[in-house]
Amino acid sequence: MSRSTVLVTGAAGFIGSHLCEALLAAGQRVVGLDNFDPYYSPARKRRNLAAALQSEAFRLVEGDVRDQGLLARLFEEHQPEAVAHLAARPGVRASLADPLGYAQVNVQGTIGLLAVSARAGVSRFVYTSSSSVYGAGLLPFEEDQPPSPLSPYAVAKYAGELYCRTFHGLYDLPVVCLRLFTVYGPRMRPDLAVAKFARALLAEEALPIYGDGTAARDFTYVADAVAAIQAALGDQGEQAARVGAVLNIGSGVATTVQELVGLLEEATGRRARLHFEPPAAGEVACTCASIERARRLLAWQPHTDLREGVAQFVTWYEAEG
Repeated sequence: MSRSTVLVTGAAGFIGSHLCEALLAAGQRVVGLDNFDPYYSPARKRRNLAAALQSEAFRLVEGDVRDQGLLARLFEEHQPEAVAHLAARPGVRASLADPLGYAQVNVQGTIGLLAVSARAGVSRFVYTSSSSVYGAGLLPFEEDQPPSPLSPYAVAKYAGELYCRTFHGLYDLPVVCLRLFTVYGPRMRPDLAVAKFARALLAEEALPIYGDGTAARDFTYVADAVAAIQAALGDQGEQAARVGAVLNIGSGVATTVQELVGLLEEATGRRARLHFEPPAAGEVACTCASIERARRLLAWQPHTDLREGVAQFVTWYEAEG
């Protein structure tokens, strides 16, 4: 990818902040958009951007992705050639209490950004979707499998994909949709399992387990997810963008909650106490990605296995979490 300006929405978030740093390290100019939503600590999100803000090639714009006037001004002033759209209200369980709010941010915000991007003629629009769109599908999840979302969050993410494909078809907008599978690592949201379990272990508290511990997830280390987004933004993503591809980004391995707890015990040197709770509504029993299409179209593959990634997260958490 030649030197250009990339707009990253949700720039202060977990994945967004890592992406901003990676793009800057690759010589890109980056405009980060974030509204510092209080879903979790805005102060923590500002700390996420500390390194990016040291770069003269980074500009932070504070505002809401639903603000069409702001988007128009942003594109006029900064003229981004590519867009990585990560801004969203996160969380399956939280979406059950506010489905309208999730639709407004995750669907309406995506439509508005697609519209201004199409008018500007950007060379690439990368949309970060979610493995949750599959619901209780056949394993491993393949991209041609019909989605069956089980929560308002998952429905909104899938709706965003459909709008991406529509803008691709109507306006020839080069689009790549990446279905991310349970991304974890330094700076991850405090409500996600790896972070919650690590905090409880180190505080010698019981770990909250939804269900019987046999639920399984395909975990993706944040650096691997960021590498996939960069590939989709760059020359490697040209073929995928030309066809408006939807790609799974995961490890291709399903790990149970019990196995994850074991890896965290190993990394922390602590013994876990488990507190079992009823299964959470809207959650699926297992996720596992087929990643052959991403390998083929993006020349991408994951490099960090879960044991190594959990150890790296715990090291970061003990220092800064």
